[in-house]
Amino acid sequence: MKPKEIKNITVLGAGSMGHQISMLCALGGYETTIQDINEAALHDAREKLNAIMTKWVKKGKITEETLESAFSRLHFTTSLEEAAVRADFIIEAIVEKLDAKREVFEKIDEYAAPDVIFATNSSTIVNSLIASVTNRKEKIVNMHFFFPPLIMDCVEVVMSDDTSEETANVTMEVCDRINRTGVLLKKEISGFVANRILGALQKEAMYLYEEGIADFEDIDLICRKALNHPIGPFELMDLSGIDVGYYVMQQRYNETGNPEDKPSKSIEEKVQAGTLGRKTGKGWYDYTKNQVKN
Repeated sequence: MKPKEIKNITVLGAGSMGHQISMLCALGGYETTIQDINEAALHDAREKLNAIMTKWVKKGKITEETLESAFSRLHFTTSLEEAAVRADFIIEAIVEKLDAKREVFEKIDEYAAPDVIFATNSSTIVNSLIASVTNRKEKIVNMHFFFPPLIMDCVEVVMSDDTSEETANVTMEVCDRINRTGVLLKKEISGFVANRILGALQKEAMYLYEEGIADFEDIDLICRKALNHPIGPFELMDLSGIDVGYYVMQQRYNETGNPEDKPSKSIEEKVQAGTLGRKTGKGWYDYTKNQVKN
């Protein structure tokens, strides 16, 4: 599959990452299908994109014509088969669980044409752990966007030993067309580059908090004021979703067996309580009271 042959992109998953990745593809000129098994999730995705892009128009970031054109290229479906059959390139953006990703890749491998590339937006899982359920290992690649995709200008494109140079090149071309900076990593490692560095920061922040060295608000304050970070590690967990980080750490632990990679007690308690950050109104901070000052 050559870059010029890619006209239709399918994004699997309409959640916080998937719907924004879909809009990037539509803005890049691709006919884009966003698929989710939950009709309500598709409706929510459409509403959120309408709100975000309307603000872009008001701020002068895009024109009304550009917005209408992008939405005309955006299609919604609950059918995995329909979404896979029409695709030239598929980006998976479902829950960060290996079993779920393997199940989806096995299904779309049956539906999609043999030359279609499958990219996973996983933030930590290397693609070789997923590719083994398909008959196209050379066409599987990581395409890790950062949250929120419509704002963050970086995509980690990660090759496994089986990923072909052509697959990597096509994926980098897609990044360029959707106006995102692709960074090619030719060697797999769980968590890639950004999240390994971020994970080390968050692990130390959690240690300092749980040992009673400093409260989480003060740790965030120090990171903002002394390190010039735009937001602190606890604020970032709330923004990304505490459950997302939990699944990432749990997957890393499943791979390594190292107890140091397990989610901390405090994070596990928040996931069990359903206080997952901004999306639930409460995480480390209480957003119903507008307490956080960034």
